[in-house]
Amino acid sequence: MASLRRTSGLDVWLGLGIVYVVWGSTYLAIAIAVETLPPLLYSGVRFTIAGLILAAWLAFRRADLRISRRELGGAAAVGILMLAGGNGLVSIAERTVPSGVAALIVASIPLWLVVYRTIAGERVPRDLLAGVLLGLVGVAILVVPGGLNGTIDPVGALLLFGATLSWALGTFLSPRLSTPRNALVSTAYQMLAGGVVLMVVALPKGEFAHIDPATFSTRSLIAFTYLVVFGSLVAYSAYTWLLQNTTVSLVSTYAFVNPVVAVALGALILGELITLTIVLGAAVIVVAVAFIIFRQNAARRADRIAPVAEAAD
Repeated sequence: MASLRRTSGLDVWLGLGIVYVVWGSTYLAIAIAVETLPPLLYSGVRFTIAGLILAAWLAFRRADLRISRRELGGAAAVGILMLAGGNGLVSIAERTVPSGVAALIVASIPLWLVVYRTIAGERVPRDLLAGVLLGLVGVAILVVPGGLNGTIDPVGALLLFGATLSWALGTFLSPRLSTPRNALVSTAYQMLAGGVVLMVVALPKGEFAHIDPATFSTRSLIAFTYLVVFGSLVAYSAYTWLLQNTTVSLVSTYAFVNPVVAVALGALILGELITLTIVLGAAVIVVAVAFIIFRQNAARRADRIAPVAEAAD
């Protein structure tokens, strides 16, 4: 039994390492991909290819890909919100916003989850709402000075806010919707739904009409391949596996590890500046997100302990 626990623990930390490093690096890969690739079309093709590969692998492993209409609707809703709305808007925004700043703004997702809980009528402690306000101050420190001095595109920043709201809503609704029980089957349908929607939206945007493969750079194509294989197939699958095999609190720590990886890679490879404002804003956001995650974990532990204490009485 001890051996099994050790193996399970190694698997969990391997999965976390993948999500920490690979998802942190995807911001850099997206920035390179959109240098020459149309953002919505490339994103749609990325998730469609990844979804088809995953579905083919599952079929080869004889997994049951048949799902109900309700499960299909739930998986499609999550995929559209998180991948089409979330990732698609990030891809557009990173044409004008540095990858490190984009990652820091997206790191505020746990803050918006608290807001959605409040809107849904759930009881949310005041200290969590205070944490949300602190996180928004951090985002403002990042965005407002950059917008005023022209270093951050305000439209790109707004797109990132939209992406964050969309991803957070998909995360919030995911456990509340009927989705396939098999996490990888659900992931395949999510990626297919998100990919198809992105390609449909790319059509009226004119990305199909103006596509010119001769303008695609080699490094953009390499980044695209990296995003399909590692960003979608490896990291997204690891994320869904972790949600089924460990606590949400441990998985959610990616929210304040990814930005650190993204900022470091953006500075090292793309030469993005790390200013005092970025460091200050990042510190405030990370502290706020860490506070919210650890405060929620403490509340969950108290809820689990309370029934046991009552039974003992």
